[in-house]
Amino acid sequence: MLQSEIKSSFVELGNFLRQFSEEGNVKSASVLQNDLFFDHFVNLIELSQSHNGWFTPEHVLFSIQSWAKALTEDNLNHWLSSYDFSKIEPKKVGLVLAGNIPLVGFHDFLSVLISGHDVLVKTSSNDQHLLKFLAKYLISIQPELNSKITFVEGKLEGFDAVIATGSNNTARYFEYYFKDKPSIIRKNRNSVAVLDGTETFEDLVGLGEDIFRYFGLGCRNVSKLFVPKGYNFENFFKAMYEYRDVIKYEKYANNYDYNKAVFLMSNFQLLDNEFLTIKEDTSYASPISSVFYEFYENLEEITNRLNADAEQIQCVVSKNLIPNSVTFGQTQQPRLWDYADNVDTLAFLNNL
Repeated sequence: MLQSEIKSSFVELGNFLRQFSEEGNVKSASVLQNDLFFDHFVNLIELSQSHNGWFTPEHVLFSIQSWAKALTEDNLNHWLSSYDFSKIEPKKVGLVLAGNIPLVGFHDFLSVLISGHDVLVKTSSNDQHLLKFLAKYLISIQPELNSKITFVEGKLEGFDAVIATGSNNTARYFEYYFKDKPSIIRKNRNSVAVLDGTETFEDLVGLGEDIFRYFGLGCRNVSKLFVPKGYNFENFFKAMYEYRDVIKYEKYANNYDYNKAVFLMSNFQLLDNEFLTIKEDTSYASPISSVFYEFYENLEEITNRLNADAEQIQCVVSKNLIPNSVTFGQTQQPRLWDYADNVDTLAFLNNL
C-alpha cells in the first residue's frame, strides 16, 4: 500500500472521531461509513466503564477528542516530513500494549502502519475493545489494511520486531523474551511539575488537569511536585478544589480512603483536602489520589536532578522554569511527534 493511502485512512478516522465529545455526539453526513459505525461507537463508549471501571465516558471521550485533534492531514504531514519511507520493506511488528488509559497504544499502532509495516497487536485485558473498533473502521475505509492488521489473542509469534510497554518488572521479562529481535521496551515512568510560587490560579488549575485526568493513571500524569523551600500550598489547594467531583467515582474514592489510611497508620505527615493527599517524599511514583512533593533550594539543583533521573521521567511541567517543559494542563494532549520515553518510534521503524 502507498503511504498516502494509509495516511488518508487515518485522516478519515480523525473525521469520524471528531463527532464524539463530552458536549454531545453530532452525526455528520460527510463522514464515511457513518451509518455502519456511528451508533455502535456511541454504545461502545457508554459500555467502556463496564469493561474497565477506570474508563469513564468522560475520560474515553477526552482520549477520542485528543486523537481527533491529532489526526489531521496537516499534523500527519508535519510529523512524517522528517522521514523517508521510500525504501521500507514491510516487516511484521508486534505490539504489546498497556491498558492504563483509553487508547494508550494507539500511537504505536498508527506509527507501525504509517511507516509501511504490518502490525500484530496484543491488547491489554484492560483495554480490549476501543482499538479493535477503530481498526475495523480503518479497514472499512481502506480494505487493503485488513492484511496489515492482526490482533493476537494468545502468544505473540511470527514478528520481526516488537514494541512492548509494561511495568519495570514485566520489562525484564520482555527484554529476555524479545532479546533476539529489534525492540523498544518501555518501563514505568512518571511526570513531575516544578513550581516557583509565581503560578497564577489558571496555571494551577491546569496543573490539576495534569494530575487528575484519567485519575492519574497515565505516565504523563503529574505525580510529583518540586516546590521552593517555604512554599505555601494554599493557592495550590484552592485550584485543586476545581476537581473535587473526582471523589464521586467509587474506585477513586476507595483508593483515596485506603492510601490515606496507610499513610496515617505509618505516621506520615500529610496535607489533605478530602479528595487528594500530598506528602513529602523523594519518590516519583505516588499512589492514586496522592501527589508527592519535595522542596528545593535553587532551580539548577532541580534541573541537574531531573537530567540525572531522565529515564524515570516522562515529562516535566513548569512555567518555562525547566528546558523543554510542558505547559500546565497539556500533559495528556501530546502531539504526534512527542514520543513516549523520548524514543523516536518512527526512526526505529524506518531502520528495520
